[in-house]
Amino acid sequence: MKFPYTEKVLEHFKNPRNVGKMENPDGKGLEGSPACGDMVAVYLQVNPDTQVIEDIKFESYGCASNIATASIITELAKGKTVEEAKKISWQEATEELGGLPPVKAHCSVLAVEGLRAAIRDYEEKHGLVSEQEPTTVDVIRSRLKHVMNPMAGLDIIRTELVTKMEINDGVVRILIDLPSNHQFAANIKEEVTEKLESLWDVNEVNVVFTE
Repeated sequence: MKFPYTEKVLEHFKNPRNVGKMENPDGKGLEGSPACGDMVAVYLQVNPDTQVIEDIKFESYGCASNIATASIITELAKGKTVEEAKKISWQEATEELGGLPPVKAHCSVLAVEGLRAAIRDYEEKHGLVSEQEPTTVDVIRSRLKHVMNPMAGLDIIRTELVTKMEINDGVVRILIDLPSNHQFAANIKEEVTEKLESLWDVNEVNVVFTE
């Protein structure tokens, strides 16, 4: 049977580039969940004058494809402007690696989504979003579709873990159908907060668990 990974995939898996956590990043993106099998966190340092990504790091939890695609994404993005990095696609990442098994294509998508989430976080924190529309329940729901339910492998919206969402005067309140002492409660709370606190008109995020 032919081995499914190219030499370049194996090289980036064994010797990944730009690995590690960045302290006080200008932008941070987190996609996936370790409890579901794959996760990528991307950190950015951006030159405020040129908008060039001067440094980028990633942390990954997952398979060889996950680590390799996150590694190649950081190489593709480093030295590019934020606008140029936005255009990096999962197809481009896959081509740079010489291809991935079809069953692993989602890994390249996850890495690109992590990069885009970090860019979005940077732009929102620095007031660079061109059209700042008020945050609505629909916006909140869209963000929470990127927070995974570790018990199901799907997001917390599709699995109906979120029972209520509301925003009032900059305060977001999310009700989660889990007890506060559940093993995944702290992780879900952290991810929900990270997805919502960077929104320009959100001042506070309250995650409430059922008792």
